[in-house]
Amino acid sequence: MSATTAPAAGTATRGKAIQVKLQKFGAFASSMIMPNLPAFLAWGFITSLFIAVGWWPNEILGGYGNADTGSWQGAATQLVEAEDGTTFRQYLGLVGPMITYLLPLLIANAGGRVVYGERGAVVGSIVAVGMITGSTIPMFLGAMIVGPLSAWVMKKIDALWEGKIKAGFEMLVSMFSAGIAAAAMAVLAFFGFAPIITNVSTWLGEQVGWLADRGLLPVMSIIVEPAKVLFLNNAIGNGALVPLGAQQVVESGKSLLFLVEANPGPGLGILLAYTFFGIGAARSSAPGAALIQFFGGIHEVYFPFVLMKPALIIAAIAGGATGVATNAAFGSGLTAPAAPGSIIAVFANTSRDSYLGVTASVLFSFAVTFVIAAVILRASRARDLAKGDDADRLAAAIAQTEANKGKSSSALGALAGSTGATSATAADPARTVHSIVFACDAGMGSSAMGASILRDKLKKAGRTDITVVNRAVAKLDDSADLVITHRELTDRARGHAPTARHVSVENFLSSPVYDDIVRELAVDSEGAKA
Repeated sequence: MSATTAPAAGTATRGKAIQVKLQKFGAFASSMIMPNLPAFLAWGFITSLFIAVGWWPNEILGGYGNADTGSWQGAATQLVEAEDGTTFRQYLGLVGPMITYLLPLLIANAGGRVVYGERGAVVGSIVAVGMITGSTIPMFLGAMIVGPLSAWVMKKIDALWEGKIKAGFEMLVSMFSAGIAAAAMAVLAFFGFAPIITNVSTWLGEQVGWLADRGLLPVMSIIVEPAKVLFLNNAIGNGALVPLGAQQVVESGKSLLFLVEANPGPGLGILLAYTFFGIGAARSSAPGAALIQFFGGIHEVYFPFVLMKPALIIAAIAGGATGVATNAAFGSGLTAPAAPGSIIAVFANTSRDSYLGVTASVLFSFAVTFVIAAVILRASRARDLAKGDDADRLAAAIAQTEANKGKSSSALGALAGSTGATSATAADPARTVHSIVFACDAGMGSSAMGASILRDKLKKAGRTDITVVNRAVAKLDDSADLVITHRELTDRARGHAPTARHVSVENFLSSPVYDDIVRELAVDSEGAKA
């Protein structure tokens, strides 16, 4: 018996290890993309408004006008060769510099900061300039590589003489070592990495073009939809689709790649199918989850419903493929990533000529998913009723979803209700609390919701003297008195803030620990007054 089960167990372990590695890569890619999404959105708005085919074409801001004959003489220009061989000065505009320099530099800065703090951010940005100027295409992939890589190299260089520098020379060595190393790596990036990444990016773009030419783009949904449920989509989306989509926007002003995983139609189809054909807790929870998913853009709220009945992944794949095929048929796309994947964000970033196609892609993907999901739920309804209420199965699916994500989720917490919490031992339980930090991977979303809830509770308790903020785990420091994290992240948080008091929760939205903290701090306040 053991001879047959051991290989299966080994395969399962390896599969889990691969999933964890992909999730870590996706989280790392997100740590470079997510904080900079406002910049992507700003660039998308400027592009959709001011390019030649935009809503309000502007040759100065769009960067396509002849500066020699233009009325605005103070703007930056570039020398361009016309089709007849003559040259003229063309306005540089906003669109080109933002995608060529600003966005890659922000990505490299964020990646370097995650690896080696402020020092890594500066070095990563310098090296990224070498990558950018050494290429003829936007260097998103290059920035995602050289930013953290150069910061890591700088970290290793600093470790060589750590503790060996004579007092008074630390700043001199620190400044010159970073400057010399960054300059050397920038030259290496210019001549070495840039041509390689350019070829890789070009090849990836050609593969997407090859799929498009053969009508095979919908096949991507076979990978993307299951990956979303397992929280592997960040590796695909932020690691490939967003950089390739941005490159397509430069070439054609829009890209359907931004809508491959952000389309809210499939998730809405599954949740409304549960609303009409589900049973028990799943049926009662589905309508609220549908509102959060479709308008709030938090797609993860429908993942537990798929995990409860894995056959529904077929419906999600079919709906996602339908949406991609519809956008391909209409030639529609977005000008920037739709993040979060709300219908509001989708329409806000839709290209001027793509509203019909994008709307059709959302509606058709919803309809296909809903019909297939309804058939699956109807076919298994008798068996589901025989099993009784599905509250326990829904709770287990939510727990599995959070396990796949590697952290708690405010949206899933609201779906599940209170699931309890466990507190970690404090490094210094007697430490007076003046500042509380909620920390998660990205420093936004779930931790922001938790911070808002506790801030409101403290305000009602009269403790307005305590600051409550949210922050990424990687940006924690020992200035915090109390750090609240999901239990999966507490050990990492201790590494960044070893002397702070740490508290773990199961979900940020509805933890009973908040009331305990408020009561404790209220007592401290009364004791101080006495």
